[in-house]
Amino acid sequence: MSIDFEAEGLLKGTRGRYRQARLQLLAELTAEGVGLDELRRAVAEDRLALLPVERLLEGEGRRYSAEEISEIAGVDPEVLRRQRQALGLPGGDPGEPTYTEDDLNGARRLRSVLDAGLSPEQVYDTARVMGLAASQLAAANRAVVGEAMLRKGDTELEAARRYSDAAMALLPLLVSSLEHVLRLHIREQLRHDAIGRAELASGKFPGSQEISVCFADLVGFTKLGERLPADALAALTGRLDELAREFADPPVRLVKMLGDAAMLVSPDNDALLDSSVALIDAAEREGEGFPRLRAGIARGAALSRAGDWYGRPVNLASRITEIAYPGSVLCSAEVRDVAADGYSWSYAGKRRLKGIQGEASLFRVRREDQGGSGG
Repeated sequence: MSIDFEAEGLLKGTRGRYRQARLQLLAELTAEGVGLDELRRAVAEDRLALLPVERLLEGEGRRYSAEEISEIAGVDPEVLRRQRQALGLPGGDPGEPTYTEDDLNGARRLRSVLDAGLSPEQVYDTARVMGLAASQLAAANRAVVGEAMLRKGDTELEAARRYSDAAMALLPLLVSSLEHVLRLHIREQLRHDAIGRAELASGKFPGSQEISVCFADLVGFTKLGERLPADALAALTGRLDELAREFADPPVRLVKMLGDAAMLVSPDNDALLDSSVALIDAAEREGEGFPRLRAGIARGAALSRAGDWYGRPVNLASRITEIAYPGSVLCSAEVRDVAADGYSWSYAGKRRLKGIQGEASLFRVRREDQGGSGG
């Protein structure tokens, strides 16, 4: 039974070639099995042109409920629910058949991971990181592809076909590239891990580790936000991201970007000192259009969990950064005490820092070949 699209109000607001294009797109979607309710929602939400690529990404084949996937894959329903929640994905009605063959295969992989020895809590930790990274990657690609694919004066039909063609061409490349990059990062991080006799005897991976932590932030960024447009602010934080990655050479790792700040860690104290000083100097060379950077570094025992780090040196480095002079690297005494030769230190006094017990002795640092005391 054919649908009278005009009577259903699905052509409202269109005319000429745009009307004909929507009519053809609606007819094609209907022929593919899209129901009237879904078409209505898509039109009401101005996403009719994106509906074909949504269906492409969803895939074909049988649909399953969460209960069916749990039973077939042999995974506890609560574990499945929490893992999906950790990935940042919507849950939905457990009895509603909204899950695909890909979802079923994902549940089977989850079963294999659990059988390999990982606990559900460890799976959730990994899923949180994976979900956040995938969300950011999807958002970045959506913006880039969207800008590249859209043409002035496009009809919904033209946009829909161009988006679908791009998805079919680019998605396999993106998945392969992501797998390749993930393997490279795992390899690089494993090269700097150590499993000694204590770990072999206990059967446990190292818990807390002695690391150096650096935060570097853009000075006066909050005030800039009051007078600069959003795209200009995005350009500044994007450039900071580029600079931080440029100087985060292993064993130094860029843990995360926090808007106007970068967090770097390393078990090698001197490597982090070198990277931090180089990062500050690189920001100085950016010129007047780029805010000055300041950095704070602390060292001590910290715990790695889900790709992030927790512990006193993390908190201390963050607080030190807040009081560092623009263009300087300010360090705790623990950082100076284990540093090798080749650095110039100037005592910056003892300070009580918010949330940090006792007074912290602080020192500004520069490479000796740079001269000066660090401002």
